[in-house]
Amino acid sequence: MKLSRPNYYQGILQLRDINEEIIGFVQNQVEKRGEVAITKAVKLSNGVDLYITSQKFIRILGKKLRESFGGELKISSKLHTRNKQGKDLYRINALYRPSKYKRGDIIPVRGDMVKLLHVGRKIFARDLRTGKKITIRSADLQRD
Repeated sequence: MKLSRPNYYQGILQLRDINEEIIGFVQNQVEKRGEVAITKAVKLSNGVDLYITSQKFIRILGKKLRESFGGELKISSKLHTRNKQGKDLYRINALYRPSKYKRGDIIPVRGDMVKLLHVGRKIFARDLRTGKKITIRSADLQRD
């Protein structure tokens, strides 16, 4: 998609502590959605900021990242300007930071050793002592 305004963006997707797999996932999602473009990418010491032309797409992509890779997603909006009719126009920032745990990791949770089966919005694990499948709150993982 060719943009007439190359500096135009509706929001920033801030990716922190990411790997190549997540970058590839984001690029693939942008390519699938033809009418959306990344107008600028700013590399930082611990990640990258992507300036994207669609607020709705940023929200959807953030949720897909959290669902696929786990971790935290924070979305905030900031008043950018006011149009001629007096309507407030906002830009959004979506901060995504993946979980430091991944599927297959064996970790202690509340005193028991568990093997992670799925790390996404919900975290599922198998208790190695009892063999039962359990659901873990992300707060229990953050404390360790």
